[in-house]
Amino acid sequence: MKHHPVLSRHFTLFATATRYALTEHLRNRFAMVLIALFIPAWTALGFLSVPSTEIRFRLRATGEVLTPGGNQITEITGVLNAVTLIIGFMMFAATFTGGHFDRRLALAGYPRTYLVLAKITGLALASAAVATYATVLTCAFRAPEQPVVFAAALFCASLTYGALGVAFGSLLRREVEGMFAILMTSVIDLALQNPLYSSSSDGSIVRYLPSYGAMQASTGAALSITPVPTYLAIQLLWFTAAALVGFLAFHRRTRNTLTKTGQARLIPPRQPEHDTQLSCEAISLNPGEPNA
Repeated sequence: MKHHPVLSRHFTLFATATRYALTEHLRNRFAMVLIALFIPAWTALGFLSVPSTEIRFRLRATGEVLTPGGNQITEITGVLNAVTLIIGFMMFAATFTGGHFDRRLALAGYPRTYLVLAKITGLALASAAVATYATVLTCAFRAPEQPVVFAAALFCASLTYGALGVAFGSLLRREVEGMFAILMTSVIDLALQNPLYSSSSDGSIVRYLPSYGAMQASTGAALSITPVPTYLAIQLLWFTAAALVGFLAFHRRTRNTLTKTGQARLIPPRQPEHDTQLSCEAISLNPGEPNA
């Protein structure tokens, strides 16, 4: 059976970009250490260090009055905070450090569509792996009532913060600025989202924060058997909005910038060996004029 040459070319472009996007994540040793140590440490500390005294509150997602232990609520908030921070850091680091390389690929004629799809694929795979891992750790202390929905809520929150990481990595000029932006966004967001505090107010502010849907869905999935599909959909809307911002920022960063003489104003730094290899693959896979 013969393969269609056009489809084969598109698949090769996508597969090549995705392979190097995943390699970039796996080479981030600090992120691997955070996944291996920070998530279990946060989960354990949240569950073991806070008293298990029952606390009564009404969950907006289901309308039910729940009486979980304070350590359960702290554990849910801590896990959500951990996964959003780690995925946000991973995507920011990959975008920030690979910015010059992405621009070289665009100037060499590599379609930016495949670069964006590769980033989304890498984000989805990383988010799925981290969300599953965090759910398993949560079950080790107290299993959620709906573990699959709980994992889906963590996954959607990770997608959102990963897209924000791409946006910060494309817009900010210094690494410390991006790290601080992700850290403070997640901390402030999830601190205000805590059901113990937000349930006593009208919720007019927390409803417009990035992890509102994920917090409601994860809390409902952990403590109740009532379905919460609406709040997963809300979180996916947040991801869509963040992904659009990230795409526009990435498009702006990798656009051609030509001088009056028609030459590209780009002086890239020295790049790793695998970057050089992909640049060669980009030219060989898609020879021709650079995309505008």
